[in-house]
Amino acid sequence: MKANLLASPLVISDADFQKFAEYFHRKTGIHFDDSKRYFVDKRLVERIEASGAGSFRAWFAGLRFDAAGTELQRVVNTMTVNETYFFREAYQFDCLVNNLLDEVVACKPPGSRLRIWSIPSSTGEEPYSIAIYLLERWPGIDRYDVEILSSDIDTQVLQAAQRGVYSQRSVAQLPQAYLRKYFTQTGADEFRISPDLVSAVDFSRVNLSEAADTRRFRDIDVIFCRNLLIYFDDVSRRVAAEALYDTLNPGGFICLGHSESMSRMSSLFTVRRFRDAMVYQKPLDA
Repeated sequence: MKANLLASPLVISDADFQKFAEYFHRKTGIHFDDSKRYFVDKRLVERIEASGAGSFRAWFAGLRFDAAGTELQRVVNTMTVNETYFFREAYQFDCLVNNLLDEVVACKPPGSRLRIWSIPSSTGEEPYSIAIYLLERWPGIDRYDVEILSSDIDTQVLQAAQRGVYSQRSVAQLPQAYLRKYFTQTGADEFRISPDLVSAVDFSRVNLSEAADTRRFRDIDVIFCRNLLIYFDDVSRRVAAEALYDTLNPGGFICLGHSESMSRMSSLFTVRRFRDAMVYQKPLDA
């Protein structure tokens, strides 16, 4: 028992941290500065020990030359932060059903496809919240072929999203009527979402910094990309903004987190202010 309390002999030096931070940024767009040292160092030590490499140098060499990208994915899963819950920043979901979707379908005949993309998916609370809002609050749901896509760079959270099991904290903001309708309580602190909702969302792994990943997404009508780009530096934000722009249909919308501003990242989008929220739109003539 005492041995478990001993500090790890592995130490991440300033040079090690810099090498890793630069490499991780190139691969993911996520920027770690010195303020994240404790967070990064702790998780790097955990990965080095789990890999059996014995030192940062040996582990980093293996990471860089791992053609399959297996260790990089493990690091990504370790380093990404996934803090969310159902109906988080719900005013944007209000805007979705009160304004955005009606504008989007104004030029679509009934029966045509409508695509909504949630990135990052985290553990699924956001895309499932969108699905519930559409079912409960948008009259057009029966007139259009709605696709909800959801993506994340972290494969572990994608697996959790597809399991669809949540704690009391995750569902605390849901109206009780929705909780009873769409969830089954399977334990004292465990709620399983309806299989119908799980099947309504198409989950996939996407690295927003990889052009090949985002190129697969086209003809999107609404994007929710909330509280992701705050982890990117300015250059990576611009690259991501342009990639998201390319995925949108003309007239399509993107919703960012409350502390994010597309105006500081890209001039491609038009600012739209609705009663419930401010969002960004790809021009109709784009």
